[in-house]
Amino acid sequence: MPTKTLIAGPKIKTALPGPNAKRVLAGDDKYISPSYTRSYPLVAKSGRGVVVTDVDGNEFFDFSAGIAVTSTGHCHPEVVAAIQKQAGELIHMSGTDFYYENMVQLAERLSKIAPMPGPHKIYYGNSGTEAIEAALKLARYHTKRQNVIAFFGAFHGRTMGALSLTASKPQQKRRFAPLVPGVTHIRYPDVYRGCSGGPQDAEAFAMGCARFIEDKLFKTTLAPEEVAAIFVEPVQGEGGYVIAPTPFMQELRRICDRHGILLVVDEVQSGVGRTGKWWAVEHTGVEPAHASTFGGNPVCIAAALATLDVIEREGLLAHSAELGSYMLKRMADWPAKYRIVGDVRGRGLMIGVEIVKDQKTKEYGAELRDRIVQRAFEHGILFLGCGPSTVRISPPLVVTRDEADAAIDILEESIETVSKGA
Repeated sequence: MPTKTLIAGPKIKTALPGPNAKRVLAGDDKYISPSYTRSYPLVAKSGRGVVVTDVDGNEFFDFSAGIAVTSTGHCHPEVVAAIQKQAGELIHMSGTDFYYENMVQLAERLSKIAPMPGPHKIYYGNSGTEAIEAALKLARYHTKRQNVIAFFGAFHGRTMGALSLTASKPQQKRRFAPLVPGVTHIRYPDVYRGCSGGPQDAEAFAMGCARFIEDKLFKTTLAPEEVAAIFVEPVQGEGGYVIAPTPFMQELRRICDRHGILLVVDEVQSGVGRTGKWWAVEHTGVEPAHASTFGGNPVCIAAALATLDVIEREGLLAHSAELGSYMLKRMADWPAKYRIVGDVRGRGLMIGVEIVKDQKTKEYGAELRDRIVQRAFEHGILFLGCGPSTVRISPPLVVTRDEADAAIDILEESIETVSKGA
């Protein structure tokens, strides 16, 4: 379990961006597609563990982790060694045309931790969006049905099929129509925004979101025998780190079983230990019908095998659960202390702090959130936003308590400062 902090805290030596960063930014503006959007002018040069160093020597604590995917931290020595070894032996062979041993080894490892009963078959994709495209094609092919259901707030990718399932930001779809037909979006059970009562009201609200499928959708819009799959994130990523309640996920499973519909669980952000279990869906006791993960390149497979080794040997599942619980407790009173904090929620090291203009109306505070993220960056902590106005907290799983405390201190100071000026 991680215990060593590499540096005492972030070290900001220059104004941000620094002179070297400004040079890179100028070149980026000249040569790089404007379709890339950046939250702030970080120009990374190197990383180790939780620490990222920019081209001017400034050292940051990275609490974004490459959008929640650098589970073992930046440049973990064991992962680096596995990549170097494989790169010296074989960099590429088409896994669709030939065989190689590590491809089978990783598939066997993934089968053992898969969140559904076996036997399993593993499909390798180069990205999350490619995995979703494969799942969409597989669902339609297997069921011989054409329609699928997804949720408002979902993010499944930006290629045409995955984008058709996505419903988190209108600009992601602007001027790309027509998209893939046969996709229906329904409400995701955002308990913070959907109800104002206690746990019983929250459960009733969540169950209502699931039962809408049979009570309304199947009676007015879609014939259930024409629905191939339901795509769901157990914790919405770009939607704002919103957690699907267990009763909701269990009711989805029952609905799918009753009507022969596949349940496809997207764990691109929430999987591989982030929530304290291998897969976030394990918290709900639900078994999905399809799972997908890493690409099939030999070097990537070597890195994946090493990553699984590190997670198991260093006890990162338990560490994620324990440290995440500690962090949530530290932030639990923020809605009472700061009028712009609407909600603090999370599982493991997948935590969201929702920023609002008004706690009563729950009006989104996107501009306030962006100011908080910017101020934290200026003080050496890298956060990203998600959803309309949530601060995303997703550090590498190797983060220590000291590093977590430093990040929480700076985030709280940023919230307090922005709150006073709001």
